[in-house]
Amino acid sequence: MGTFSAKQEDIKRSWHVVDANGKTLGRLATVVASVLKGKNKPIYTRHVDTGDFVIVVNADKIHLTGKKLDQKVYYSHSGFPGGLKSITAGTLLKTKPEDVVKKAVEGMLPKTRLGKQMLSKLKIYAGDQHPHAAQQPAEMKIK
Repeated sequence: MGTFSAKQEDIKRSWHVVDANGKTLGRLATVVASVLKGKNKPIYTRHVDTGDFVIVVNADKIHLTGKKLDQKVYYSHSGFPGGLKSITAGTLLKTKPEDVVKKAVEGMLPKTRLGKQMLSKLKIYAGDQHPHAAQQPAEMKIK
């Protein structure tokens, strides 16, 4: 009996759509990251991207618990002295709600080239409309 390792020709990718309306950010991000990795499939292999495409709609209606809207801070640095920028989760949710979901999912994926490839299969939209109807995405339920 040998160990199974998925090959590129074995992978069948499907599309899933997730409605983020009223969902908690972390709980949504863990499910989305798991599907992007391919952990929901029996052919999951760590070093191969076996995941599916995920479309997240209504990102502007995501829910954060506690005082995270005011106290959670996202930092970025330009690389130059004095180049540290910070923005709170509440401000980012009002201006770019897609980035809040993307940063949460990105933190749960590997920090390698494979992780970037997985993240490219994530499509996030602030409203309830998306241009991926031709792919016939299946509705994915999250508790």
